[in-house]
Amino acid sequence: MSGTGKGPNGWFKLQEANVSFDHPFNAPLDHAINIDFVNEKEGLGARVAVEITADSARRLVDAILAALEQGKKYRLEELESGT
Repeated sequence: MSGTGKGPNGWFKLQEANVSFDHPFNAPLDHAINIDFVNEKEGLGARVAVEITADSARRLVDAILAALEQGKKYRLEELESGT
């Protein structure tokens, strides 16, 4: 994984993302999509955890795909206009 996350100690480089469908640690749900963005080399402070419903996860996937498509179109327009 390439990117950054912001934890309690500030920004850190992401090393991996772990995704599971299981019982959440904190969210009041029976099951959740659990996403942990981590950099184990930097310790426990280099972690961002998310627990969301399956429906929220589907909407997040749709939003990510839409943003990627919009960025692709914007970049294509940039290339075509020479800017």
